[in-house]
Amino acid sequence: MTIMDNETTKLESGILLLSAPFLNDIFKRSVILLTEHSPEGSVGFIINKVSEYKLNQVVDDFPDFEAPVFIGGPVEQNMLNFIHKSKDLSGGIELGNGVYWGGNFDNLKFLIDTGQADPDDFRFLLGYSGWGPSQLEGELEHDSWYLSRTNEDFVFDKDPAGLWSSALRKMGKKYAFMSTFPDDPSLN
Repeated sequence: MTIMDNETTKLESGILLLSAPFLNDIFKRSVILLTEHSPEGSVGFIINKVSEYKLNQVVDDFPDFEAPVFIGGPVEQNMLNFIHKSKDLSGGIELGNGVYWGGNFDNLKFLIDTGQADPDDFRFLLGYSGWGPSQLEGELEHDSWYLSRTNEDFVFDKDPAGLWSSALRKMGKKYAFMSTFPDDPSLN
């Protein structure tokens, strides 16, 4: 097997899962940042589906901050998580390549109040995507997901709606072809 520049074959925290074109549920054309992977299961967040909500609508008594809120997945959609690239925020888990998961919420509020936080450096996520033991491996065996290395450019892309296609194109020829599949093949 030839591995393209952004392709990887290893499931681990910090990689991207790109849904196969045939998935037709909440994961349709999803890009998921994997934040945890172990024998007990996996956790990740959809990073390319913006919700209709603003941060101030989902968190009471929060400073004005123009960061979008994303649909992180189908599990616990009343739970808010965030990923970011702010080295000044304490308590986050580094996923690699300049990307962090979570952090101290009071510290985050302080950084926002003092103008030290840039909304483009954050992705707030309602819900998460989760898999039980060996479930994600099984889905990979059925070609439901493609694995890609990540970097902050992917995670914080200015065009989240186009992220699925652009990430597939960067993975090389076979995947670039898949990125052109119509959203609804029956209309082809």
